[in-house]
Amino acid sequence: MNKETSFKKILYSKLNARQQENYNYQKASAILADYGFNTLRLSDDWQGADFIAIHINGKDFLKVQLKGRLTFEKKYIGRDIWICFSYQDNWFLYPHDMLLQIFGDKMNFINTKSWTEKGGYSWNHLNKNQILVISKYKI
Repeated sequence: MNKETSFKKILYSKLNARQQENYNYQKASAILADYGFNTLRLSDDWQGADFIAIHINGKDFLKVQLKGRLTFEKKYIGRDIWICFSYQDNWFLYPHDMLLQIFGDKMNFINTKSWTEKGGYSWNHLNKNQILVISKYKI
């Protein structure tokens, strides 16, 4: 870029999957900074996490998995994973196991083929009830 180049925003939809993950990491990190967290990107999904968020208090840290939507996966159960995703220009960060219990009880997805055979379930679009449940995890 030369000094006279103007900056042009990119279209998220034009990015490939890896570029979208990098973009989402940067956006999530910027938001978490507002809450006193520094982030460290992991190259190998350590213990199921894409990155670690470390609070400035020096005590609290979160193992965070980035997702493109509200998601639950069996492989995250018992791993103390937090899921971070964006929906309609809002970002959410939730404890996987705690919200799994709530959604499992209320949304009855645990009897679906996706959950029982593939080990995961996610939603492209959220209804009012689902948004109400996750609203307390908006960051």
